[in-house]
Amino acid sequence: MSELTPTPPVAGEVTGPQLVPAPGVRPARRVGRVWRDRAVHVVRGVSPPTMALGTRLGGDEDISQRHARAVIDLALRVGEAMLSTGASAADCVANVLRLTYAYGVRSTHVDVTFTSITVSIHRGLHEDPLSVMRVIPGRAPDYTRLEAVQRLVDEVAGDAAAGREPVDVVEARRRLTEVLTASHPYRRWVVTVGAALLTVGVVMLFGAAPGMWVVAAVSAVVVDRVQRVMFGIGLAAFFAQVLSAMVPTTIALGLFWAMEHGLELPGVRSPSLVVIAGIVMLLAGLGVVGAAQDALDGYYVTAGARVMEVVIMTLGIAVGVAVVIGTANRLGVSMEISPFVVLGGTPLLSTAGALLIAVGFCLGTYTGLRATLVATLVAALGWLVFELALGVGLGPVESTAVAATPVGALAYVAHRRLRLPELAIGTAGIVTMLPGLAVYRAVYLLQDGAPSVVPNAAVHLITAVATGLALAGGLSIGGYVARRRLGLDIAAQRARRRSRGRVVEG
Repeated sequence: MSELTPTPPVAGEVTGPQLVPAPGVRPARRVGRVWRDRAVHVVRGVSPPTMALGTRLGGDEDISQRHARAVIDLALRVGEAMLSTGASAADCVANVLRLTYAYGVRSTHVDVTFTSITVSIHRGLHEDPLSVMRVIPGRAPDYTRLEAVQRLVDEVAGDAAAGREPVDVVEARRRLTEVLTASHPYRRWVVTVGAALLTVGVVMLFGAAPGMWVVAAVSAVVVDRVQRVMFGIGLAAFFAQVLSAMVPTTIALGLFWAMEHGLELPGVRSPSLVVIAGIVMLLAGLGVVGAAQDALDGYYVTAGARVMEVVIMTLGIAVGVAVVIGTANRLGVSMEISPFVVLGGTPLLSTAGALLIAVGFCLGTYTGLRATLVATLVAALGWLVFELALGVGLGPVESTAVAATPVGALAYVAHRRLRLPELAIGTAGIVTMLPGLAVYRAVYLLQDGAPSVVPNAAVHLITAVATGLALAGGLSIGGYVARRRLGLDIAAQRARRRSRGRVVEG
């Protein structure tokens, strides 16, 4: 028990006797409070939150409503154009933010889904906010228009960053309209030639003779015409994909039938290559890379819709091939793929094939001349890295990831230094490694119907999926390394902020 002594009374105060602690003795309550304060000091955080929520109170009160409406309309049109021509969600958001920031509108919010884009401007507590949405009418890779839109945004943002007055909003809108209504850089028949070059390059990767080059080119021309007709009559994309996949498979069926009856064409040794080239051609037109990029950038709603589109279109390819193979089985014609169909040929021939694939893809997506030249060189480098990785003992999936990594890095470097579409360079660089062979083998084994072949078919399907993931992952890692090296502007950082890992406060 503590020793207590009486305290002297205060003048003018009537109190009873009180007890106070003796000198040098602390009450238990005060000791507990001291230790509690020390514990709180050790545990409680002292820095502001890593991710502040709901603290942005300011807006663009000084911006007139007329100017804000003009800027938001221009930004919305730019975003719609980029999404429609093949840009990823993060690139679209970054460019919209750069554009609005250049015109003095700092409180812009952009929301992108697979079918729409919304741009909002918060104008403070005393002004009405502005929010406008546009529906994306459709998506078709058109990298010439994408490059032109990117160049317009770069010019406006560059003037603002240098302290110069950017081009007037009305003038920028007029120039954007000119870009979007301009003619393609070449005629439609050139796109058909590009499809033929792509398939010729694919069969060259397998060491095929010139006879197969001709057959593959003819097949690609027919597929391109069929797709054109199906689009003109408004047929659903899934059924158009089914019919497109049936074309090269039917040509291969005819070649198999001719070989069984002793009719061989010069240089035609493995008709299965026609189907494989057709599958790669159809896969190249899908947004595989864009879907993976949206997922890795954190735009999961858009990525989910794109992935579903890729799955449905790939299923259409499988159905088209399976229908013809099933018909062949009923007719007694074997379309079994040769066990000797593997990547082969001389390094010179396979590299030339990779170059042709890149050129064909660029022509099919209306890529400009500069971007086509760069994409061709990047594709050749990626293929050489792929063969080198195979040569040192890596598996096909691991080699694909290794080869896609420098392609992703070079694609971003070309975008940053030369202002070329990153998606065009990256996709052209990895088309050579799309899993057409694995898809065909899986579909053929599933058509066999025997229970013993189902596990082998599952292996090939898993290989095809793993190859697609390796391509997307390699491109993403390469682009990430390049971005870390070259840096991102503020708008790009905001656009990709949601892709960071779990937030750790402190």
